[in-house]
Amino acid sequence: MSTPPSPAGTGRTDESAVRIGALVPLTRPGWVGAGQHLLAGLELAVREVNDDGGIGGRPLELVVRDTAADPQRAAAAVDELARLGVAALAGEYHSVVARTAAARADALGLPFLCSSAVLDALTEQPTEWVARLAPPQSRGWQTYADFLLGAGHSRVAVAVQPSVYWASGTRILRDHLAPRGGTVVELDMQELDPAAVCDQLAEHRATALLLLVGHPEPAVSIVKSVRHDQRLAEMLIGAPAGQPELAEWAALLGDDGAGIPFLRYLPERLSPLGARVETALREQLGEAPSFVAFEGYDTVAVLADVLRSHGVDRAGIAGSWPRVAVEGTRGQIQFSRTPGISVWQWTWPPVQVVDRDPAKPDRFRILHAG
Repeated sequence: MSTPPSPAGTGRTDESAVRIGALVPLTRPGWVGAGQHLLAGLELAVREVNDDGGIGGRPLELVVRDTAADPQRAAAAVDELARLGVAALAGEYHSVVARTAAARADALGLPFLCSSAVLDALTEQPTEWVARLAPPQSRGWQTYADFLLGAGHSRVAVAVQPSVYWASGTRILRDHLAPRGGTVVELDMQELDPAAVCDQLAEHRATALLLLVGHPEPAVSIVKSVRHDQRLAEMLIGAPAGQPELAEWAALLGDDGAGIPFLRYLPERLSPLGARVETALREQLGEAPSFVAFEGYDTVAVLADVLRSHGVDRAGIAGSWPRVAVEGTRGQIQFSRTPGISVWQWTWPPVQVVDRDPAKPDRFRILHAG
């Protein structure tokens, strides 16, 4: 079933427009906050492209489809967008959804610039059709493991739900920590409730608990239980997937949500372009933009440059990935082939480990950079 047209201009289309299909999680069980930020970045960049004359005088238009974190829904959306004649696909936040979308785009010969999904194996086989802005999970999560070791945490527990993404993250952590004397204990959230998680943490004498689970639940309930268990007063809670980045986390958890390190993909200092975009996104969103909003903006910046340089032919777009050189909000964007990565990859976006400052939870502290 296709999604109803969104306010982003998918109703009556301009026949002269160059259209980009946008895959975004905008309803549950998708992470709606991330989807809203991703869409805000995409939309801002499209407005700026059109204010600057569009694509050779033709307007650029987003055709938005809500994936709701559902791979099958995403596959159907890719099919529909291909039939509608989009020049390329953009977006998606959830890795498992993006993997399905990438496979479908590859099969259809439809260029896909993935904004935010990080699974290393975004496609089963190497493809010329897909490029990615977000760093692969192995790079980000190895950086996170280095942060844990540097902070003195070698006995790590992970509260984990079944998912290719969470399983991949657990494997990356274990492979990186084990040669350095670290251990990873898996706590299966299909079998444990938050109180039982606390018992397991105390029994295993873990010093760090990582939340490899859905947002807001069970992540929020786990945090509350651990924070209020006196046995675990010194426990570091971490969320490498980035749940604490968005305002909803702070709203649900208050002070309990501070001091929980997570990964984000921003430089220590934004460029003049990044600072200007941050101001515009803040005004559009009514809150501080997350790194996901910058990923959305950069996606359209790259696609607009490719469309202006190489035209709207799908094969021409896909063939241009290795020649991209675009100034994005977070640095110079270029794509290359990387060992173990099946798509054209920006090497490398900036990676940080940050948390919300317990003294002022709306302020972020940079704890580690990779």
